[in-house]
Amino acid sequence: MTLTSNWLTLGQGLVLVLSYLGLALGYVPGLRMNRATIALVSAAVLVALGTLSLEAAWAAIDANTIVFLLSMMVVNAYLSYAGFFNLALVQLLRLTSSPLGLLVLLTLGTGALSAVFLNDTLALVSTPLTLQLTRALKLNPVPYLLAIAGATNTGSLATLSGNPQNILVGSFSNIGYLAFAQALLPIAVMGLSLQVGLLWLIYPEVRSLTPCPSPVLPRLRLHRPLLVKTTVVSALMLTAFVVGLPLAESAFLAAAALLITRRIKPQRVLGAVDWSLLVMFSGLFILTEAVRSLQVLDAVAPWVAHPAGLLVTTAGLSNLISNVPAVLLIQGLIAPEDTQSWLLLAAGSTLAGNLTLFGSVANLIVVEAAAGEGYAVTFWQHLRFGLPLTLLTLALAYIWLV
Repeated sequence: MTLTSNWLTLGQGLVLVLSYLGLALGYVPGLRMNRATIALVSAAVLVALGTLSLEAAWAAIDANTIVFLLSMMVVNAYLSYAGFFNLALVQLLRLTSSPLGLLVLLTLGTGALSAVFLNDTLALVSTPLTLQLTRALKLNPVPYLLAIAGATNTGSLATLSGNPQNILVGSFSNIGYLAFAQALLPIAVMGLSLQVGLLWLIYPEVRSLTPCPSPVLPRLRLHRPLLVKTTVVSALMLTAFVVGLPLAESAFLAAAALLITRRIKPQRVLGAVDWSLLVMFSGLFILTEAVRSLQVLDAVAPWVAHPAGLLVTTAGLSNLISNVPAVLLIQGLIAPEDTQSWLLLAAGSTLAGNLTLFGSVANLIVVEAAAGEGYAVTFWQHLRFGLPLTLLTLALAYIWLV
């Protein structure tokens, strides 16, 4: 009986190792699997091996996180269809046409929007706009693409709704929306300033303040009635966040209000929801519960108990297995009332996304969208910018929070 039990435990451990290896790679060699299917299949195998019962696996999925993330995706989809993001970016870019001015405005504008709405959406919207502008102004697009990739990560640190890992922190901790922003907004602002300085040092051509010939900005396609409605609903939702109303319920109600419409087919909105991400989150919740039940992370707990250890572990794991799985693994080692540790977890998992091209989904979105239009951003080009930015911002986060 003991021998059978040992073999079963070994099998369960092997499944977890292979699962996180697949999540780190983003695929399984020889198979058509992505992170969502890897997480889901791994969860099913662990249930079959008796690591968790099906009821326990279902209970492990955090409803607040799933509802919050789904609702924010719906809100973002309506804002995107209404033309809100393009309008905001184009209005910002009307303020300057110099190489340095363009770099600063793209960084601050993308960072600010990423702080309020999910950063992946901003990466999707701002990349084609940036390529159009740099092509019209005959500028090297690489520093500007790096700027929006970095800004979507760094800017999203500022609020609980900025990125998926912050949403997780909001679900598991006792930190309010405003308190979170008060703690991490200064780090985000300083981080955005640092990235402008780094790009200024690395790319001499962006230093000029001489205006380029006025570019032809892309024609805006606005759905004005929908734009008014989504802007009002989004403003009310953000107000609810700030005054301390429950995040998931507030976002859920905002999404519901937007779905009551005569102006856009529901298939278009629901088609814009990243269902794979929601499936991946659900599978990861089950994997995390399996890790906890097997007490795999007990040896890491003393290291994570120290602020520096927590920050380094979070940043390292975020680049090994991606930031969302890293946050889910570490969150079980942090008490709900330990505000400093939750803030360090959010900072480490978000800022580590700038380290390499593979550090965050936003980076990959920018690179793939640029490649689709014939512009290449290489791994080494990103690392030359991302490595010093990550080290500096992580050091800044530690000094500020500890």
